[in-house]
Amino acid sequence: MHSAIAVANKILDLATENGRSVTPMQLIKLVYLCHGWMLGLYGRPLLAENIEAWRYGPVIRSLYAKVKDFRDNPVKGPLKQGLRISAPDETFDEQESDLISQVFEIYGRYSGVALSNLTHESGSPWDVVWKLKGQNSSISNDIISDHYRSLYATAPESAASQ
Repeated sequence: MHSAIAVANKILDLATENGRSVTPMQLIKLVYLCHGWMLGLYGRPLLAENIEAWRYGPVIRSLYAKVKDFRDNPVKGPLKQGLRISAPDETFDEQESDLISQVFEIYGRYSGVALSNLTHESGSPWDVVWKLKGQNSSISNDIISDHYRSLYATAPESAASQ
């Protein structure tokens, strides 16, 4: 499992390679989607951190703290993890790297608001936890995994667009 900062740095590298930029909201949601799809497709978490239900969808608190000062501007990376910068590729296995790349390819073109809307639709892990426990409550990996497995089982060829 990895820190949200390490996954975010991998996404920032992909954005740079593709001549694109990523806002804080986009980055937070993309990291969440990577974690969700890893759980749903491969049955294992990508992140070693909790996901929380915030007003605009699922959030990883440590990542939010690192990117909040960028506001609506592109995030300039790499992000520091404590006193060091995490190396983007060195800690990801091939399955993880491929999944992060695929999530970025599919979802990276969406705005932060669109990704926020996507991740807190009715019936989503965020929606379930928000209604049962309220703001800032943890969203369990079991709930996230069930959701993404269900998306894949319902329409495997188009699941990644959900």
